[in-house]
Amino acid sequence: MPVQPSDPGRNWPDRHPQLAPFCKSDNRRALWQVVNTVGPYLLLWSLAVNSIEKNAPWPLTGLILIFAAAFLVRIFILFHDCVHGSFFTARKANTFFGYLFGLLVFTSFEDWRFTHLRHHATYANLDARGFGDIWTMTVEEYRSSSRWKRLGYRLYRHPLVLLGLGALFNFLLHNRLPDRRARRQEAMSVALTNLLLLAIALIAGATIGWRTYLIVQLPVLWLAGAMGIWLFYVQHQFEGGYWARKEDWDPLRAAMVGSSFYQLPALFDWFSGHIGYHHIHHLKPRIPNYFLPICQRTIPALKQKRPIRLRQSLSCTRVKLWDEAAGRMVDFSGETPATGN
Repeated sequence: MPVQPSDPGRNWPDRHPQLAPFCKSDNRRALWQVVNTVGPYLLLWSLAVNSIEKNAPWPLTGLILIFAAAFLVRIFILFHDCVHGSFFTARKANTFFGYLFGLLVFTSFEDWRFTHLRHHATYANLDARGFGDIWTMTVEEYRSSSRWKRLGYRLYRHPLVLLGLGALFNFLLHNRLPDRRARRQEAMSVALTNLLLLAIALIAGATIGWRTYLIVQLPVLWLAGAMGIWLFYVQHQFEGGYWARKEDWDPLRAAMVGSSFYQLPALFDWFSGHIGYHHIHHLKPRIPNYFLPICQRTIPALKQKRPIRLRQSLSCTRVKLWDEAAGRMVDFSGETPATGN
């Protein structure tokens, strides 16, 4: 029985074997992505430092920083693939490059893997929230909360807080501490990452100067963080969506209904490492980023997933709560926001 466009989360088990060929890592593709991503990022860093030291016009420096941030977003996706063990064929290679990319994105490899893999195992389960997801309350929870909790929730969900303060808070402060549920292995990984980041900062301060280092690093990290949070937000916070209580939770529906297909323009799709094909990623996390587009094009049932395009995605900022009775995301008034075309 084919998957219906209105409910792409049903009748999929028989189609899982079609995804198997795309779960095989390709070392040559992975190495090429390292070269075409980390190389330009380091070059842009050098250009930004040179631009500041020579007092170049700020618009030029700003443009360099924006492109550096875009490449840093792509580096995070490579880091993300290493976390899933899908980037390279060998586990040791994924771990080595995972730690390397983690330094560039100010994130501990082991600790982020601990929370992210649990995000995949529990996403859209209302009784298992809190692992690497956007804080989402139900309508009933929100209405029964204290005034201060509702205010805190509103502030948290506001785009200026989520994308502005949230980006720097997450990568500069939050990632400096291990998850409270983490084990010793994850805590040691955070400590090692912090020590290496401190060493890099000290070396940078002694060579290019603290002023130059901070002028480059902070805007790049903030811009990349804001872009990354936006991508993650749209992947799971959109009109419709899917959440369920533990007894009714279905991982297949969490992937195909609760995860979006964010169809970005080609250049944006490249910089975001094809993570917009998020329904496929949640369906089979072992598929590396470089095989997601061809997987979407090859398997007919995947084409029935309705995409969210760039302009439409702006309306995602208006979804705030999960309405359990209606089975959809709504705004604070309880209405479903209109989606732009």
